[in-house]
Amino acid sequence: MSRQEIDFVITWVDGADPAWREDKREGMRQQGMEVKVDDREERYRDWDILQYWFRGVEKFAPWVRKIHFVTYGHLPKWLNTKNPKLHIVNHEDFIPEKYRPTFNSHVIEWNFHRIHGLSDNFVYFNDDVMLLKPVKRQNFFVGNQPVDMLALQPDVTNVEDTTMPYIYLNNAMLLAKYFDKRDNMKKQPGAYFHMGYPPMYFFYNMLEVMFPRFTGFYTVHGPSPLKKSTYETIWNLEPELLDHVCSHPFRHKEDVNQYVLREYEKLMGNFVPKNVKKFCKYYNLKKKNKDLVDTIINQKVASVCINDSNTEIPYEKVKKELKMAFEQIFPEKSSFEL
Repeated sequence: MSRQEIDFVITWVDGADPAWREDKREGMRQQGMEVKVDDREERYRDWDILQYWFRGVEKFAPWVRKIHFVTYGHLPKWLNTKNPKLHIVNHEDFIPEKYRPTFNSHVIEWNFHRIHGLSDNFVYFNDDVMLLKPVKRQNFFVGNQPVDMLALQPDVTNVEDTTMPYIYLNNAMLLAKYFDKRDNMKKQPGAYFHMGYPPMYFFYNMLEVMFPRFTGFYTVHGPSPLKKSTYETIWNLEPELLDHVCSHPFRHKEDVNQYVLREYEKLMGNFVPKNVKKFCKYYNLKKKNKDLVDTIINQKVASVCINDSNTEIPYEKVKKELKMAFEQIFPEKSSFEL
């Protein structure tokens, strides 16, 4: 297989699937976790925009070799599973049995390299990241090197999130085992002080010179350029740690996540520095989403991340606004739809 070929991987879960809900509740019982039965529709709301992800890929990234659609086992009713570019991947197809069932995205992500037929260079999408403009292979990889941004940022506490702050710190602790901060900055200053970086992160990196140890990393939440070979490297370096992480059916404060893979490549100097933050704009859904809708309709950026913040928002109204916005740029069905 040519190393120049690039695949896309996207993960999806149907939170409205009764079987999935019951499996999740049973998993919580087995872990001794408090099971709160809350079947309100807003707990599992689907914004019904996944079809626009496929339309965006077909229209703006026709060069992609294969799309690996990772699912717990359920599929959208409209999905054309016979499309030759589409590879349906159930959890049992690539996640070792001892780690299943899992409801932990970190377990799923740490096993992508086991997907049959996956290209070495691939781009990982969450299902909330949508393409809005034409993109090239070079937006993600130049040769075999990922395009990314090395940005340091202190990990901070967050009383509203009792898990992720620990995970970000765990990531930094793991990377510090293999890289000395000051030696790395001396070895590749251009990776830290690239003139194209956003000013805020350029100056963050300058301030970090004063501290001898890594305080944390800022990893852009958007399309993630990843390499199977890097997975194999980290699994070989840390088999016990990753086995421990993958034994957690739910997110756990002892986890490390897939951001380690991107940061490892950067610290190795195996990447092309670029301001990837401007490639994808991040939005939390709110009661009013005028800026987001305007960004979609006018295609102001190459991609957007639309995060459901779980706040009290008028679901039907916002859903209608999103669909109307996407319909303006993707009025035609893609070949991935029936």
